[in-house]
Amino acid sequence: MEDKTLVFGHKNPDTDSVTSAIALSYLKNQCGNLTEPCVLGEIAKEADFVLGYFNVQKPRMIDNVKIQLKDLDFDRILPLEPSNSILKAYNHMNAYKIRTLPIVGPDGYLIGIITMKDIAMNAINGDYHAIHTTFNNIKQDLNADILNYGHSDINGHIVITAFHETTIIKQHRIEPDSIVITGDRFDIIEHAILTKVQLIIVTGDLEIPEILIEKAKVSGVNLIRTSYDTYSTSKLITQTNFVSTIMNTSRIMKFRVDEYLENCREIIQTSKHSKFPVVDEQGRYIGIIGRTHFLNPTKKNVILVDHNEYSQSADGLVEANVLEIIDHHKIGDINTSLPISFRNMPVGSTNTIIFQLFKEEKVEIPKEIAGLMLSGIVSDTLFLKSPTTTYFDEHAVSVLKEIADIDLPKYALEMFKNGTSLEGRTVSEIFFNDFKEFVIEGYKLGVSQVFTLNFEEIIENKEKYLKLIQDVHDDKDHFLTLMLVTDIIKEGSYTLFECKHERLLSMAFEKNVEQGTFIENVVSRKKQIIPMLIGAINMIK
Repeated sequence: MEDKTLVFGHKNPDTDSVTSAIALSYLKNQCGNLTEPCVLGEIAKEADFVLGYFNVQKPRMIDNVKIQLKDLDFDRILPLEPSNSILKAYNHMNAYKIRTLPIVGPDGYLIGIITMKDIAMNAINGDYHAIHTTFNNIKQDLNADILNYGHSDINGHIVITAFHETTIIKQHRIEPDSIVITGDRFDIIEHAILTKVQLIIVTGDLEIPEILIEKAKVSGVNLIRTSYDTYSTSKLITQTNFVSTIMNTSRIMKFRVDEYLENCREIIQTSKHSKFPVVDEQGRYIGIIGRTHFLNPTKKNVILVDHNEYSQSADGLVEANVLEIIDHHKIGDINTSLPISFRNMPVGSTNTIIFQLFKEEKVEIPKEIAGLMLSGIVSDTLFLKSPTTTYFDEHAVSVLKEIADIDLPKYALEMFKNGTSLEGRTVSEIFFNDFKEFVIEGYKLGVSQVFTLNFEEIIENKEKYLKLIQDVHDDKDHFLTLMLVTDIIKEGSYTLFECKHERLLSMAFEKNVEQGTFIENVVSRKKQIIPMLIGAINMIK
């Protein structure tokens, strides 16, 4: 199955980020691609409300896009089970030109490993007389005909009838646990049947009197005939043993398929072994990995929406193939080794750009996708009141609201109310929900923006917020740590802050700014607050 391209927005997924990922993924899939929308964290309350309102499933959350073992093209070697024979394992390894073979239980869980070296050492140092296998293994490995089947389990010792019958009987060489290898020694065969041995193997493809076969049936003795001569049969018989008799079951070095390449590379490259089994999250065998698989690892394919900076994106992005970026922010620091499609427009929402892409591809927008895109634009432009709003945003809203078929003013107010509710959230969660750092003219700034329709919820915990702001300010060595509490209805923002320059904010907003001061008509961090701070910083330099 072809791997899906992951489409995701920035960390701290807001409404525009989440909905644009879903909308773009839908568009790509309609155009014949295989993509999946994802998010990089818990989605904001507003985005959660939007998905629930339009009955759209939440995207899968991912931690990072680092290369994992499952991204590598490792060997999907077919395993054997412990009840298979050593000879079958040897032939299997020869056929597929492999030197390491996994052994799994009936449920697929890895239980052991054998190598060609294990097979060779067993042939040299193994017990030449002990047999622990099944009737079927011996029958198949010796390419034998069944003259009588008595029972499946064969567990005993080998007897090759080189002695005279009287010697064998006198010395009790044939016992009930014997596996007798013989030619056309009918007297020996009859004695073995009377002794009720485990198995009689007649070599040389010789004919056996029917009376002996009947006696074997009556006694329940296994009796087979092989075309191999006695010498060849005696060489092969020990290779019919269960592979479990020689497999390694202790300290097997294996890796889970979801482990990261960076965590496994050094272990594998410094190990004395060259091949390692890969198992799934439950321990079931999947394949075999070797050092060569690390030379050109397959990277995850990703498409970024609503951001184009490493700091805002998924961890491990440098290990991924960035195929495309759709964004409405300033150009960031993400670079690629090959040319990509980069659509960046100075509009109020990423969904506005995606709306244009739907038009270009002539793909019809379904009602629920239209609702998501509309929500993203309304959220990012504060219902078209933000200074970031453009004609393109207004046009997209006018079209999408007809497709979504909703009372937009009523819906927008409900969306903002659900999204700005601070109930059940800690001071830290509220502050860091939409927190970004900037470096301006060498000055390090931290700006948190909180949207709420009830500033009193913040004022009630004012001292806690100021303490958190002070701690962040000192810990991160900021020149300014600013928390803006934006009231969408009043179209302005309240300020809580810590600054190394007592007049910086007053200069930036051209009014006396104290803790809790309301700044009229200031709602956009990108278009208003940061440019105002840049101007003030240039003034004090």
